[in-house]
Amino acid sequence: MQSSRLFVYGSLRVGFRDPAYAYLSKYFHYLGEGKVNGKFYFNGTTPVALPEAEKAYIQGDVYEMNNPEEFKWIMIQLDDYEGLNVEPGNNPLYRRELVSVQFKDEDTKAWIYWFNGSKDNMTELDTEQVASYFRKP
Repeated sequence: MQSSRLFVYGSLRVGFRDPAYAYLSKYFHYLGEGKVNGKFYFNGTTPVALPEAEKAYIQGDVYEMNNPEEFKWIMIQLDDYEGLNVEPGNNPLYRRELVSVQFKDEDTKAWIYWFNGSKDNMTELDTEQVASYFRKP
């Protein structure tokens, strides 16, 4: 199944203005806030998200591609930004997955980049801690 929606929870959220946000806003338009089943953690460098079996949610932003016919090219660029394209023998830091997003009182499908590691030895974070980490002063 393919979706032209993207769920972001970190540096690419509205208002954080990461340099990559210029790319995101060129190919996607913002739809609003949503939430997915998962938890935030601090991996020692940056906040990350992992899917969660229990009823725990992370908040983020839902975007829609401006031109879904460019899906493959756009996602290759995002995969590169998220570090999925690694040298042979190395493990990518993230993995892209299609998830169910609670958005405007309904479920929709969107792509998310989950941390591709274990939560062992990581500190759990809440949404506000993640937001304050990425906000520019």
